Amino acid sequence: MREQSTDLRETVRQRYAAAAMQVTEGGTACCGPQPAAVEVDENFGSTLYAAHERDALPAEAVAASLGCGNPTAVAELREGERVLDLGSGGGIDVLLSARRVGPTGKAYGLDMTDEMLTLALANAARAGATNVEFLKGTIEAVPLPASTIDVVISNCVINLSVDKAAVFAETFRVLKPGGRIGVSDVVADDALTPEQRAERGDYVGCIAGALSFAEYRAGLEAAGFTGVEITPTHPVADGMHSALVRAVKPSVDDEPGDSAAATDACCGVTSCCTSDERTTDPSTTAAEAKAASGCGCQN
Repeated sequence: MREQSTDLRETVRQRYAAAAMQVTEGGTACCGPQPAAVEVDENFGSTLYAAHERDALPAEAVAASLGCGNPTAVAELREGERVLDLGSGGGIDVLLSARRVGPTGKAYGLDMTDEMLTLALANAARAGATNVEFLKGTIEAVPLPASTIDVVISNCVINLSVDKAAVFAETFRVLKPGGRIGVSDVVADDALTPEQRAERGDYVGCIAGALSFAEYRAGLEAAGFTGVEITPTHPVADGMHSALVRAVKPSVDDEPGDSAAATDACCGVTSCCTSDERTTDPSTTAAEAKAASGCGCQN
């Protein structure tokens, strides 16, 4: 099973590395070199964003869009918030988030593919975005301290994970009490078996690995989330839907135990934090995570 999971992750990595290289290498148009958009059907990609959003971003960021929705449109981002995008790819959602949270906020992008990270950094430079940071790592082991993020977003990436329970646990861990998620993902009808989902599309195409509505809800609730809402937006295959997923990490007032420790969170996230320094136990307090990470308030 572990060997199969490793093979699936490598297949996903190769697919997205190739997509990044396609955009980077570009093509030739009448007016000079242009980024080559990754080919996807009408259920995925940049057409799911409003025209004014696409026009405000580098063409390379738009061309690399492979998602099944627009999580920034439902995340209700506010000035000064810290946002984390799981599986940030070419950076389109990170850059849109950075504009929404403003100079007093920050947007982080996490991706495991070197080629996508290179593309995302170049796109951030093209956009002149100074309140963004891209991190290398997997969404099953987020290289950030606990209780430091206000909002976690993701765009058709969680379905690609080989360990979705770990993704939900890590998302819960890095969120501040009262923090929330706003995710676009592919979700299957409850009646479809895993085998039937696989018949409708492959794993890297965001179909075979999708959870059902009930499985998605159960996974989030098992991690500790409340207020789970899963709203289908458009079909992507027979019995498979792009959906918006919202949930909340209970606030300190809603949780039992000592609330003072939870509010003593590290006031900033710095590049000193690596995957080896993270605290993976969702029950760890923010104060303990701060001490374990070695990341002081240096921002």
